[in-house]
Amino acid sequence: MILIVLLLGAIVTFGIYMTITTVADKIFKKQKWDIRGKNIEITLPLRLQAYERMCLFLERITPSNLLLRLVPSAMSALELQQTLLQEIRDEYNHNVAQQLYMSTNAWEQITNAMNETVAAINQAATDVPGEAPPAELAKKIFSQVIEKEVQPAAHALKVLKEEIRLVF
Repeated sequence: MILIVLLLGAIVTFGIYMTITTVADKIFKKQKWDIRGKNIEITLPLRLQAYERMCLFLERITPSNLLLRLVPSAMSALELQQTLLQEIRDEYNHNVAQQLYMSTNAWEQITNAMNETVAAINQAATDVPGEAPPAELAKKIFSQVIEKEVQPAAHALKVLKEEIRLVF
């Protein structure tokens, strides 16, 4: 008789234990989803803003856009080169924190695009005397850009757009 009472007590205790753990798991899962939902509510707009800013960055460092903005203000090819490089550095430094909101691959593509643009400007500058008119350097930069099969900024922009599509 005592054995039956003990056995029934153990079964009831085990049943209560299982009920409590199941309910607790459901509560914890719901809290986890609530927290995740709030995090997404906060971070999604920040991520989208980061992608927007980096798209703008890539557009601004595209050689054609850089040259249209900056050639008229330069007095020589050397001055244009320095101005172009400073503009790219300033734009990059202004947006460097955006890497927190995007994948490592996307940020690497952005950095590669920037580095390739800087390299193209520097390479073109080696072919043009420093005291030459800025338009001469601009033509050289354009010719180097046209020779490339894949434009670095365009490729990075494509990667960003693909990532944005994954978010939605």
